[in-house]
This record gives sequence, structure tokens and C-alpha cells, in this order.
Amino acid sequence: MSKSVQILTILLLGTLFLIVSAQGAISTISAGNTVFLGEQGLDISPAMGSVDTKIGWWASGADIRGSAPTQTIDVSSRMNSFMVSPSEFSGYPGNWYRLDSSGSADGIAFNVADPQIDLRVEDTTVTVDVTDKWVPTGDVIRFRIETNLAQINSQRSSPALITIKVQPPSGGEYSSLINSAGTPVSIVDIPISSTPYTTDSIWDTGNRANYAPGSYRIWAECNTNKMKDNYEQTGKTISRKISLLNQDQNPLIGSKVQTTAPTTTATTKLTTRATTVPVTTTPPTTTITTPQITSPTVPPTTVQTTVEPSTPVTSVPVSPSPTKTPGFEFVLAGISLIIGAIVYCKRN
Repeated sequence: MSKSVQILTILLLGTLFLIVSAQGAISTISAGNTVFLGEQGLDISPAMGSVDTKIGWWASGADIRGSAPTQTIDVSSRMNSFMVSPSEFSGYPGNWYRLDSSGSADGIAFNVADPQIDLRVEDTTVTVDVTDKWVPTGDVIRFRIETNLAQINSQRSSPALITIKVQPPSGGEYSSLINSAGTPVSIVDIPISSTPYTTDSIWDTGNRANYAPGSYRIWAECNTNKMKDNYEQTGKTISRKISLLNQDQNPLIGSKVQTTAPTTTATTKLTTRATTVPVTTTPPTTTITTPQITSPTVPPTTVQTTVEPSTPVTSVPVSPSPTKTPGFEFVLAGISLIIGAIVYCKRN
């Protein structure tokens, strides 16, 4: 055997060992680990200890030490190939305890949880979340995955694998996306080591040779330990499907143009009227003022009429002359008579 063949054989065996080791780690459940609805092929013997063969679940607030479990499952025949069956465990989340021979709790075996996956799309060219929105052709995209499946990596030292599905307008699905450097990047079985998990900028939407304009459907799914096959639920093992419109022109521009056009026309009309008003206003102002002057003139006329009676009042000093003259004559005559009488009396 040549040296090159020996080296290749060693590499293949090493790779196979790593795959088997990883698969074993992700399927091995220790006491207190979280398992997810739909998972199968799990080895729960480390979580069960060496004696206990049954697990039990108590409702929230129940006295674990003083009451019997609400649910009990015998796992003696499937310790090394256990399935978290939705039919058995749905509705019973949280801690499941090992049960001793008397049926009492003997410590936590594992925790049952509902898997959750949510996917967001981010435009890194402008740093904007474009989930269910529009992206200009030529901008670069990355994905953000939010999931509770990151616990698998922290507890079992092997990450859950999530695949991003991208469906073009023509149908089908991409297994990889081409980035701005022209390099294909796989979007299959992405190892999720934390949450939220963000990919690199892996999709250059400006690559027209591969990405035609139109609406793309995007979602994520996880089939680690066959959980999607056994529990295919949107929001659980499959994220909701979102849309991304990839095109050159903002789809809102059309409606904005239509709105602006009428506004411009209206403004022009208003401007025309405004221009006409000042021109027309000057003559009308004179005309309008004339009646206003005429109206006030009437009261002065009435006042003049009122003044006419005052005129005789002004003539009063003239009229009294003839009126006072006869009276004065009588006074003089009386005085003359009095004087005459006095003179007559003195003589006599």
C-alpha cells in the first residue's frame, strides 16, 4: 500500500470516527438534560441510572414527595433507543422524574420541551431587517436564527443542525447561496451553537445569473434526531415561511408617484387661483369700497336733516327780537306811568 493511500485511509477513518462520536453525543442524554418533542434514537440510560425503569410527571404545584405522579411511562424496553413521542409527551412539558420501585420520585431524569425556530432576514448593505419586505437588487443578505435548540449544543456538546430553505420564484430550492465574492456557501445543516445565531453575509442578490427578480420564499427547519419527521409543526421544527421581494425598484414608488401627481396638479390650480385673486382683487376693492362709502353717507344725510331743526335753534337769538320788543315797550310804558305818578304826587 502506497503512503498516499495510507494517509487517505487514516483521514477517512478519522472523519468517520468524528461523525460517529458526534452522533453519539447528540443522542446521549444525561440526567437533567433537555429533550425535544419528536426526537428519536436517544440513549437515556445515563439519565435513568442503573436501577430505575419508569419516569413520572407531576402537574405544576403538586407535592412531588406526597402525591402520585399525574403521568407514568415505562421506559425499560427503550432506554437505548428512546423517542420523545408527541402523543405521549405533548401537554406534559417540564421535568420528568425517575421513579423507584415504590413509584416515588428518585431525581430528575430529563426535561421535555417544545422545539421552537424563528428565522429573520437582514440586509447587511444597509443594516435593515427585511423579513417579509423588499430588498434592492445588489444588496447582500444574511440570516438570523432564533431557537431553543441551542441547548442541545450546551448540554450534549454537539450542536443541532438547521437547514435554511430558499425557494426562488421559479420553484425548487437552493442548497447553497453565492456571496459577493462569488463563492457558494452551503445553507444545509448549519450547526447552531448559540441563540440568536447569525450567519455570515452569504447571499448576493445582485447575481442575476443565479437570482432572478421576484418574490422568494424562505424558511428554516431542523431534523436533528428525526424531530421534524416525527413532529412537523410550523414554529416548532419548521419556522414560518417568510417572503423576500428582490427587484431593482422599490415597489412603493409606483403608489407614491400616483399620489404626488395629483398633489402637483392641485398645487398648480391653487397657485393659478392665488395669482388671479390679487389681480382681480384691486378693481373689486374699489367697487366694494364705493358702496361702503355710500352707505355711511346716508347717516350723515340724516344727521344733516337733524341739523336743520338745529338751524332754527341757531336763529333763536334772531327770533326773540320781535318777540321781546312788544314786552319791552310795555315795560317802558309802565315805567313812564310810575314816574308820572311820582311827579304828580310831589307837585300836589
